[in-house]
Amino acid sequence: MTAPRPVEPLTEDLSRLAALYGVSTSYSPSPDRTVPASATAVTRTLTALGVAADSPEAVRAARTAREAGLRGRLLPPTVVGWSGSTPEALDALPAGTRLSITTEQGETRAAADQLPPGVHRLAATAPDGRTADAHLIVAPPRLPAPPGRSYGLLVQLYSLLSRRSWGMGDLGDLAELASWAGRALGAGFVQVNPLHAAVPGAPTDPSPYRPSSRRFPDPVHLRVADIPEYAHVEDRERVRALLERADGLRASVLEKSALIDRDAVWELKREALELVRAVPLGPGRRAAYGDYLAEQDEALEDHATWYALAEVHGSDWHRWPAGLRDPRSAETARAREELMDHVDFYCRLAWLTDTQLTAAQRAAREAGMPVGIVHDLAVGVHPEGADAWAQQEYFAAGMSVGAPPDAFNARGQDWGLPPWRPDRLAESGYAPFQHLLRALFRYAGALRIDHVMGLFRLWWVPLGEAPTDGTYVHYDAEAMLAVLVLEAWRAGAVVIGEDLGTVEPGVRETLRERGVLGTSVLWFERDWEGDGRPLAPDRWRADCLATATTHDLPSTAARLTGEHVELRDSLGLLTRPLEEERAEAAADTAEWLGLLTRLGLLQGTGGGSDASSEEAEIQAVHRFLLRTPARMLGIWLPDGVGDRRPQNLPGTWDQYPNWRLPIADAEGRPVTLEELAGSPRLHALMEVLRESAEG
Repeated sequence: MTAPRPVEPLTEDLSRLAALYGVSTSYSPSPDRTVPASATAVTRTLTALGVAADSPEAVRAARTAREAGLRGRLLPPTVVGWSGSTPEALDALPAGTRLSITTEQGETRAAADQLPPGVHRLAATAPDGRTADAHLIVAPPRLPAPPGRSYGLLVQLYSLLSRRSWGMGDLGDLAELASWAGRALGAGFVQVNPLHAAVPGAPTDPSPYRPSSRRFPDPVHLRVADIPEYAHVEDRERVRALLERADGLRASVLEKSALIDRDAVWELKREALELVRAVPLGPGRRAAYGDYLAEQDEALEDHATWYALAEVHGSDWHRWPAGLRDPRSAETARAREELMDHVDFYCRLAWLTDTQLTAAQRAAREAGMPVGIVHDLAVGVHPEGADAWAQQEYFAAGMSVGAPPDAFNARGQDWGLPPWRPDRLAESGYAPFQHLLRALFRYAGALRIDHVMGLFRLWWVPLGEAPTDGTYVHYDAEAMLAVLVLEAWRAGAVVIGEDLGTVEPGVRETLRERGVLGTSVLWFERDWEGDGRPLAPDRWRADCLATATTHDLPSTAARLTGEHVELRDSLGLLTRPLEEERAEAAADTAEWLGLLTRLGLLQGTGGGSDASSEEAEIQAVHRFLLRTPARMLGIWLPDGVGDRRPQNLPGTWDQYPNWRLPIADAEGRPVTLEELAGSPRLHALMEVLRESAEG
């Protein structure tokens, strides 16, 4: 192993300058260990924040200017208040300071008490003549708790094919799954992977966690046949040819063991959607489309323009002609006019996808689900994509988000996602974050936030450096949380934070205080501060979504049998001898099965005396989850049919078919949505959950 590069010491001036901008100079991978950041990482991070720090003189000058600016500042650019209390920043103003507040509703007030929730404009004038303008975010103190206790299904939508989908799961399948699960299984929600718009190209990055845009959904998920205009396409011969190709794509996955081919699906759907677009919209549909265009405004126009330009110049906007790299340039305006037909096509696709997402949530609620569809918000966007181009002033150039080295990954991680600049967010009143959330809450009963710790701090890695050579940058967590709570409250939605892994002290407590649920995965819930043994169910936290596994982890069947170790060994991913890994995995599983036995949860299966011990153990795992006080219980849908394969195997790229596998049974045979609905094994598992929940 290559020795780590020596860390050059930070000067006192550089350390103090970094602190003034929320840039950490060290981090603690464990309570008893502190690792210093390098001067290079800190300097390059400050540079990305627009701070000159490339010489001792520049550092001293920047520090002096920053300290003077903070001393003379009357208000920060964004002030946060919680309903029923006065913001601390206003309490700290000099006596006699006059306020003028313009609310979102256009009212003018002279005091900050009794303001409605919203993002308001604030002007302050101090007795000494100093003035300040700021954004004032007012949010409810916390989100309401989920409506009762519920259990639901977790699924990667692309993996759920029906007999009507075109080679991958779609929004019609999602609506069908939600309607069936709510009515037949008593499920309260269905959680899916991020459905954000992808970066086009061949091959397209299949990961849903590196999207082109988080604000707008991906039209590859459309059920084309459910679009009203589809029935009126005149060229029926061409439609028949498209349907034959769709049948072939579906059959190749379900019957011939082919991987899900997102690019082939999109090529087919795009042809169909161009035919659909040629059908004139009726008056009502035209009016609805007009409303959507007006509501989304410039953001949608930018999004559609990027896709139209990418067709001509490729999907990396950094390589476009210089004038087109700026979304506000005259060259871009001219190109938009020239490509207006293409721009309108992508606007139309966003509207159609939004419409079907809304229909899926409506189907879920009509089926009796108290929550409905739980959508997933990825931690960032692709550096070459639409959001990074349209909102580039909010992203830190030359930086990437990742994670520092820890006990599970000694090399750290670089996710290849540009981070938001906390200073620019604050100056805008957190408008990009607010608009993103509002767009997702249009059709979400709940929102899962990937790596929710990123609301507090993110590990920035300078481009070209190893992930070990990064540093943490802090965000105004109170402001980020206020925007999150405000928009979720407006939508009446639940928020779930993915808080697995290394979490900064106080983060979980702060999230819980604001009503944000956490995420608890059975195999990780141990008494880490005590004897390290599996945590008894009554010691679990209540404010969480509890699950047996996730998309990044082995299926429950694979973990119980140890097959996940064999898979990692076959791909060369083990860092220790195979026998050591096997022994540790077996011991871990044995401890959990021992606890399940002592609690009397291994009771056989609902499928009769001939049901397998594996099914009994999977059912026992879920009985255990029901013994915890968790408000939401998630069942990984592939667990219901004994699927062995993880959907994503971290640490792999081409070695494993990440994000391209259909749901399969214990023998590896793909299972359709229709077959899932009739699966005795799935029904037996869900019946155990239903009986335990009712009991």
